[in-house]
Order: sequence, then C-alpha cells, then structure tokens
Amino acid sequence: MDRVEVVKAVADELFATEQAVDAAIVQATGLVTKMIEGRAAAKLSPVVGAEAQAKVMAAVAALGEAREAVVAAHGELAKTHRKMGLGVFALGPLDKPDDHTIPVGGSADRVLRVAASR
Repeated sequence: MDRVEVVKAVADELFATEQAVDAAIVQATGLVTKMIEGRAAAKLSPVVGAEAQAKVMAAVAALGEAREAVVAAHGELAKTHRKMGLGVFALGPLDKPDDHTIPVGGSADRVLRVAASR
C-alpha cells in the first residue's frame, strides 16, 4: 500500500465511524422520545421509568462526548496528513466548513449537562 491508499483506507473508516456515532445518537434519542411518548400515552406518572430514562439520557450525553472525540481525531488526522506532505485530500461525503474544530466544553456540552441534571 502506498501512502495515498493508506490515507484513503483510514479516511473511509473515519467517515464510517463518524456516521455510526451519529446514527447511535439518533437511535438513542429516538428511544428517549418513545419512552416519554409511551409513558404519556399510557397516562403514567413522570416518575414511572424515570431512572431508566435518565440512564438513556446519560448514554446520549456519552455519545455526544464520543462524537466530539471522533471529530477531534478527524482534525488531528488532517494535521498528520498535511505533515506527510500529501496536500488536500477531500474524500468525505459531506461538505464541511474550513474551520471545523469544536471547542471542548462548548455550548453543546453545557446543554447536555443541563439536560442530564434534570
């Protein structure tokens, strides 16, 4: 394998990982939605299933942290790619801004912490 093939193979796995984490977030938030809707439809007290719901919401928060880590890894891999002298290598399936860094502890982090503490 030459360097370009290695970069493409790693990029393919990176994009698949990013999509898998996003899909897991969608799935887990769907579970929270169904839990809330089901409890309301059954006319049950908000206390019913609250502990389980809180655990699923904690899982969503953890998935958010995982997503942030994968995006950060993407940025680090881009730096490595440039250091290898391979220039711009745009294989990704999606458009992204030139500066796609996400600040650690940014607004999304605060929202997840606030939601998880309720």
